Amino acid sequence: MIKIQYGKVFLVGAGPGDPDLITVKAHRLLQKCDAVVYDSLVPSQILEVVRASCELQFVGKRRGHHSSSQVKTNSLLLELAKKHDCVVRLKGGDPFMFGRGGEEAEYLFQKGVPVEVVPGVTAGIAAPAYIGIPLTHRLCGSSVTFVTGHEEIDKARRTVNWSSLAEVSHTLVIYMGLHNIEQIVQQLIEGGMGLDTPAAVIQQATVVGQRFIRANLGDLVQESRRKMFSSPSIIVIGKIVDLQVKECSPEPANVTMPITF
Repeated sequence: MIKIQYGKVFLVGAGPGDPDLITVKAHRLLQKCDAVVYDSLVPSQILEVVRASCELQFVGKRRGHHSSSQVKTNSLLLELAKKHDCVVRLKGGDPFMFGRGGEEAEYLFQKGVPVEVVPGVTAGIAAPAYIGIPLTHRLCGSSVTFVTGHEEIDKARRTVNWSSLAEVSHTLVIYMGLHNIEQIVQQLIEGGMGLDTPAAVIQQATVVGQRFIRANLGDLVQESRRKMFSSPSIIVIGKIVDLQVKECSPEPANVTMPITF
């Protein structure tokens, strides 16, 4: 039996949008790789550094606009690893933070494909920083919980217990939570979180188009809908929001996203 020789797949974090936040290692890999498989939250400017001969494959997913299933993405990575020595799987933010990087790494490992992870700056850290909110502070923020709000809130067996999270940590950072924001807020309040708890929604944090609102938890749903906030957005809940220092906020980058909805 002939053993298939695979190239190496790098699971690379592209960061939260601003091309200047990509790591040096990620930049170096993009300059030398033979193929790039990228998501919808990867700005076009990052892709400009790849060689002309590099094979580009878009597999972006957004709610209601799935261009490629995870099964197809896994199969594509396997096929590219058969053809090329260096394949970059480029994901917005960090590949192991709500990005299915763990699933892809496991699949490739089981197929005998060598895999290496290159961490990236995740949106849950970058978004608050870009509007001046420190996620930790000696006076009121000694713990942070990162949680996805993407799962269907009414499914039979939810993996996120929002009522319990109401008292778990000082600060909640919620990814992909706008779609379910009403149910999330309701369950946090039912779990004992006060209506006057400070909160913020941050949209397009590190790029031009950045918007954010601050509101008490009891008003957050109404305010986010009144001002028509949309994805990609990060929700931050906790007293830490009141410690915002706008003067330290970086300037959002002028970039072009390959696909938006």
